[in-house]
Amino acid sequence: MESVVEEKTEAVSIDREKTCPLLLRVFLNNGRHHSLGEFVRGNVPPNELQIYTWLDATLKELTNLVKEVNPDARRKGTYFDFALVFPEARGPGYRMREIGRTCSGEKFPDDNKTLASCRFQIGDYLDIAITPPTYRGHDNRRGRQNAY
Repeated sequence: MESVVEEKTEAVSIDREKTCPLLLRVFLNNGRHHSLGEFVRGNVPPNELQIYTWLDATLKELTNLVKEVNPDARRKGTYFDFALVFPEARGPGYRMREIGRTCSGEKFPDDNKTLASCRFQIGDYLDIAITPPTYRGHDNRRGRQNAY
């Protein structure tokens, strides 16, 4: 028997005209997330995108900002897998927690998740794995090899 626990959080209401945005450091990678080893001793992966945004920014909104600067990610069916990278509470190093998935040109259940609802804290990084619709011969929607 399997049980599912849904965590409900109140939507954060932010007046974007009166609230200063935060700097969100985003790291993009093709097909997979970065390894935690790339976030050690003050180092970060080289492909950083810096976005000024607010805690009420949705994953879909962030997807659209990434697509503005990454033309390859605009193709319909491209997946964006989001993960928070944050400092380890006990000791040095970082941890990673997947927070959602969006898809270019399609509606997904995680589209309206906000940074706040994902428990983002200022200073955390966002790691996004971008997977094209047909990556290494796989059709992402079906999860199986193309029959060519």
